[in-house]
Amino acid sequence: MKIWDKGIAVDKKIEQFTVGRDRELDMYLAQFDVQASKAQANMLAKAGLLSKAENQQLQQGLTELAAQLEDGSFTIEAEFEDVHSKIEYYLTEKFGDAGKKIHTARSRNDQVLTAIQLFLKDYTERAAAKTLELVQVLLQKAEAHKEDLMPGYTHFQAAMPSSFGLWFSAYAEHLLLDLALFEAAHTVADQNPLGSGAGFGSSFPIDRKMTTQEMGFSNLAVSSVGAQMLRGKTEKTVAFALAGMAATLAKMAYDLVLYNGQDMAFVELPKEFTTGSSIMPHKKNPDVFELIRARCNALQALPNTLMLATSNLPSGYHRDFQILKELLFEPMTQFLDILDIVLFALPQLKIKPNLLNQEKYDAVFTVENINQLIQSGTPFRTAYKEVGLAVEDGSYVPHKEFHTTHLGSVHNLGLEEIQAKVARLREKSTLVKR
Repeated sequence: MKIWDKGIAVDKKIEQFTVGRDRELDMYLAQFDVQASKAQANMLAKAGLLSKAENQQLQQGLTELAAQLEDGSFTIEAEFEDVHSKIEYYLTEKFGDAGKKIHTARSRNDQVLTAIQLFLKDYTERAAAKTLELVQVLLQKAEAHKEDLMPGYTHFQAAMPSSFGLWFSAYAEHLLLDLALFEAAHTVADQNPLGSGAGFGSSFPIDRKMTTQEMGFSNLAVSSVGAQMLRGKTEKTVAFALAGMAATLAKMAYDLVLYNGQDMAFVELPKEFTTGSSIMPHKKNPDVFELIRARCNALQALPNTLMLATSNLPSGYHRDFQILKELLFEPMTQFLDILDIVLFALPQLKIKPNLLNQEKYDAVFTVENINQLIQSGTPFRTAYKEVGLAVEDGSYVPHKEFHTTHLGSVHNLGLEEIQAKVARLREKSTLVKR
């Protein structure tokens, strides 16, 4: 039941070790292997390597497998090495020689690689869609709370007046920057390697442009050697994209953990979103954001992990690449789960109003006192010293009435400018579905 089987039995212990978790992890790839096999069969028919009747049989069988994947009845039994051998076995059992011909002019190398490319391409599109949804949530929260001031911090010390509108919009804009890395990952994944075989092409008159178009790839990985070198490169590029956005989400989660604490008390989660203590009945712990922070921090290690797994490999295929599925696929799923829970939790977040009315935050207005003196003709350095001395001797009275005008400031958030960035992304990106 192995597509490379030549009738020589493999030691069971060796087989168990080399197969690893492929049966489990290949479920991520199954629908994409079916998609690629449909394109392969159509191309073989065009090249005269399959009859019209044989291609019709294979298309029927592959459609049946797609339906099994849709309804959850598809399985990869223990007697199969991977999803690819299971699919070929199904087609051969059902259609005989037609099933045996499906692998003509392809290797398991380009077969696996094509399924992975399709999977990672699809993944980046799904992650981008969720991210843009989160961007809109953040911009809506920014608009709703643009008048709610909060202290801005540097060095963990209250520094200057900020606002929740400014805070929410900052993260919206940075998620758009993170999507640039997903755009790059999508570009690398959007290359069709099918037809590169084991890395050296085929002597059959295959039509690689046809399969590129049929599978929805924008580009053909032209060089057969270069196509094989996508294995590892695409996974690492996706890992960098995940790590970049995870860093942003970890920072946001850390902010919210701090802001939810009793000392700051800037925000409040619904009671249903918090956990308690086994001995302290007053506790309402923001575990959801702490776990987001921890999981996002773990995701930031992915690029280094994948680089170490592949750093000393020459061109061509090596079985080392198999473990990339173990390292990457489940963290990818966890990342989508993180986006889902952030999308669920953020709209429920309650903002505390009138924070800056508290005396402990009077000092955040020192810069406004300086600016008031400057407007009356006092040089900056003189004004700085004057206000500083007033703070020290207790004569300081905060100038709380201020109004910022420049783009991206407390009273001019520029939300329409950030929305324009979203619109440009939707217009120009190949990553974002229209």
